[in-house]
Amino acid sequence: MSVAACAALVERGDPDRFMAVMAAPVALRARLFPLYAFNLEIARAPWVTSQPMIAEMRLQWWRDVVAEPAPRAHEVVGPLHGVIQTAGLPLPLLDRMISARIWDVYSEPFEDAADFDRYIEETGAGLMWLAALAAGAAPGAEAAVRGFGWAAGLAGYLRAVPELEARGRFPLPDGRPEAVRDWAALGLEKIRAARAARRLIGGAGPALLAGWQAEAVLRQVVADPGIVAEGRIAAPSEFARRGRLAWGALTGRW
Repeated sequence: MSVAACAALVERGDPDRFMAVMAAPVALRARLFPLYAFNLEIARAPWVTSQPMIAEMRLQWWRDVVAEPAPRAHEVVGPLHGVIQTAGLPLPLLDRMISARIWDVYSEPFEDAADFDRYIEETGAGLMWLAALAAGAAPGAEAAVRGFGWAAGLAGYLRAVPELEARGRFPLPDGRPEAVRDWAALGLEKIRAARAARRLIGGAGPALLAGWQAEAVLRQVVADPGIVAEGRIAAPSEFARRGRLAWGALTGRW
């Protein structure tokens, strides 16, 4: 059980977040890698089996792990518990992140727009706020950080829509182009609001580097919402990825 093991998991399973962590200060990496490895584990849990009951049991295992005072023997759990204790992370927030993943277990669509919004809030925004707390964010920064995390979560989710459909899911509450455009536009509004509140976020800014692609993705979707269903959201080149992260790390702009 080590941070290095968590880093290896993130590098293999979530390379964009891995690059974002490597652009953050060295001292912060030991807190972010366990969080992102945990997120990867719970995101995968619904997809590793075709049996819904087994998938729910996997998620319940993680809920139990988070609630227990002593870590179990697992490569992610020990480092995660260390971050929870040293950063004082709120257990209910972690629990809601896990519970939100139950939607991924089943094939039913979201009930409505509010249901979809809650999913993005508990997954994308929740993870971003946990990362910011691990970086020392003050309570007053929560709304701005969550807004940015929501936008980043939405951007990642929109990129996954074709794969979700291929797996028999109904990923959007309303797949009409105008509805998809509205979601992306809302994400851009949240990014602008978060940047306007940059002063409140202060030194926790490096934790927001994980959302470095969100604005570019959402701008593409606003310009042409059809690219979501068609899987045509363009990814930046390797040079652009490294350059954008380096610029963000140097300037503190995410």
